[in-house]
Amino acid sequence: MRAFAVAALAAWFAIIVDAPAGRPLGAQSAVGSRRATRDESRYDGTFKKYSKRFFGIGFDWRRFKAQGLAESGLDPEARSRVGAKGVMQLMPSTFHDIQSQRSDFGAIDDPEWNIAAGILHDRYLWKLWTADVPEAERPAFMFGSYNAGEGTIARATRAARDSSLDHARWSSIEQVAPAVPRWRYRETLGYVRTIEQSYQRLTTKR
Repeated sequence: MRAFAVAALAAWFAIIVDAPAGRPLGAQSAVGSRRATRDESRYDGTFKKYSKRFFGIGFDWRRFKAQGLAESGLDPEARSRVGAKGVMQLMPSTFHDIQSQRSDFGAIDDPEWNIAAGILHDRYLWKLWTADVPEAERPAFMFGSYNAGEGTIARATRAARDSSLDHARWSSIEQVAPAVPRWRYRETLGYVRTIEQSYQRLTTKR
């Protein structure tokens, strides 16, 4: 009985020390807080590197970190029910298409190449909307396309035009979303909002 009590106490102590940030369990330990901060920043160098490479020095790399948080919580071992993998939750077919054009890219399970491929795919989507969508609105269209596919967002822009709305504003896309067929729009709209909220948090952190 005493051994059980000692083991239970040890397990409870381990839970307290390892409690994730944002999930209070009594008073969160300083060790747990530092660990959570370190874990969230562990790929910052990779996000900075490939944001600069594919978007240029003036683009804020924290947008892609916010996307990685929304996709997987920055978990390199994350797997979705449909087979998407890694930090950026790329489908193997998408990664293969990118890798076939970039022989320097390693495996999808390597966090560096997973993040690099995700940002490069974002670059393709960013350029896709350059002609029709102003820069301030374009992140939402880029991330929306990443989640739902560019064809789905294109259908939404047509629906916005048909409703006499400004098709180049994401608020118009949100307005017509329920009328767009074959679109799980709540997931996409929530995804874009989550990225924006995470981005705002990242840009206001000390």
